[in-house]
Amino acid sequence: MSSSAARALSPAPPSPRRVRPARCAGFVGPAVESASPGARAATLASSRGGTDSSLAICRVLNGMWQTSGGWGRIDRADAVDAMLAYADAGLSTFDMADHYGPAEDLYGMFINKVRRERPPEMLEEVRGLTKWVPPPVKMTRSFVEENINRSRKRMDVAALDMLQFHWWDYANPGYLDALKHITDLKEEGKIKTVALTNFDTERLQIILENGIPIVSNQVQHSIVDMRPQKKMAELCELTGVKLITYGTVMGGLLSEKFLDTNINIPFAGPPLNTPSLQKYKRMIDAWGGWSLFQALLQTLKKVSLKHGIPISTVAVRYILNQTSVAGSMVGVRLGLSEHIRDTNAILSLLLDEEDMGSITEASQRGRNLMEVIGDCGDEYRA
Repeated sequence: MSSSAARALSPAPPSPRRVRPARCAGFVGPAVESASPGARAATLASSRGGTDSSLAICRVLNGMWQTSGGWGRIDRADAVDAMLAYADAGLSTFDMADHYGPAEDLYGMFINKVRRERPPEMLEEVRGLTKWVPPPVKMTRSFVEENINRSRKRMDVAALDMLQFHWWDYANPGYLDALKHITDLKEEGKIKTVALTNFDTERLQIILENGIPIVSNQVQHSIVDMRPQKKMAELCELTGVKLITYGTVMGGLLSEKFLDTNINIPFAGPPLNTPSLQKYKRMIDAWGGWSLFQALLQTLKKVSLKHGIPISTVAVRYILNQTSVAGSMVGVRLGLSEHIRDTNAILSLLLDEEDMGSITEASQRGRNLMEVIGDCGDEYRA
């Protein structure tokens, strides 16, 4: 991997009960296991390890990484009220991590507000997916359990809906020890489903061969970064593991805001003033540069005008249509801004063959990032 590619890397009163949009989590009828184009929900499932496990999630997840800092000050009461607004709108799956600042604590505050102020059926719909990103030290049962219990306490749940595991150093096989302990904790009722984040195809296969009941792998995936469709999706098709994607709107770069701009000239375009914008600009550079990216945005704009929706909505829908993708993340700046209407539009948008073909053609003009960066997650292991 080149050195440049390596761098790419106050409580509100209860709301009145009202008719809400079609629910995302798939409880008003069967959730769909292999999500069809118009489905609002998908089921992640595994029968490995001797026990069946499954979890229905909204196909568009609320990504809470922006609580980790760099996007503006988070007011906790405002953030929790914003989470409630997303859930009221049917967007009821939240994704977080142990290291995303106060994310797990905010979820704990939020789920208690749901328990107090919403009907029981909403509590059955809400999902909280978290991640554990440990240092590559010896993975003893006590160390693993201590960390999982910390997340359970912060999120105020008896069992984590999903624990997504990440490991930095593949030369250290301790990730298998950790996952075996995590599987034991699942069988004891402390975790409902076991998943991965940023694992490559080779290691996913090893993990599955060890009988670990993995239901999904969360990976970076966008119209620019199509690496998950090179090797990972094939293994997922064979094994039933699903993909949850992040970086799908590239921190906001895949939007009208950056159309017809030249950010290579100082002060000529919108500032890249968040960690995500800076990260995904490096990804664009690796893929083909700003001029080629402008051509991609022009293609997306034509599709968006045809359907009367924003570029970002098209960008997420395109990835949801890819092989083995069960859900895609859209970041939420809780208490700072909201995009509930546009996010719900993703779930009702149907792209036709012409739309999909034109976007694919524009995407393929850039470099194959598998050759530039490597497989899923390799940008974190340079």
